[in-house]
Amino acid sequence: MTEPAAPRDRAREDTRTPVDYSDANVTLDADEDRWAWRARLRHNPVTHAVWRTVVGVVGGLVTVAGLIMVPAPGPGWLVVFFGLLILASEFEFAQRWLDFAKHHVSRWNDWIMGQAVWVRGLVGLGTLAIVWVVVWAYLAVAGVPQFVPEWADQLLSQVPGIE
Repeated sequence: MTEPAAPRDRAREDTRTPVDYSDANVTLDADEDRWAWRARLRHNPVTHAVWRTVVGVVGGLVTVAGLIMVPAPGPGWLVVFFGLLILASEFEFAQRWLDFAKHHVSRWNDWIMGQAVWVRGLVGLGTLAIVWVVVWAYLAVAGVPQFVPEWADQLLSQVPGIE
């Protein structure tokens, strides 16, 4: 039986010898040049901590915003995945969550595409019904927002339960 691999620490992943980038005469190949700024950030503990904090805050905000958008029509899950992608650039736990999510989305996609067209249609209608119930419940509890145009407000006021 094989032992599970130890979790990677992205900050210690690079085993190459650090390069002093302060010398203006240093020439780098294209790949090293593209990531040299991150190597400089990681070399200094203060800038590394600040960078990780900024990535954590921005990635966390994007992820939370996506989770808030999930029940609404729109790109909620896409924003959640984008937030996890931002976090995964610096944090191993986020990389594991992103891998988990990609695995299950892929499994779902493989399953749904293997179904008959009528099954996919029923799943689509079920998803649409869930979104409609969430939007209706929101509008029934909170009311129609002020930014909704007058014509849409008049249409929505005709739906039972929404005032």
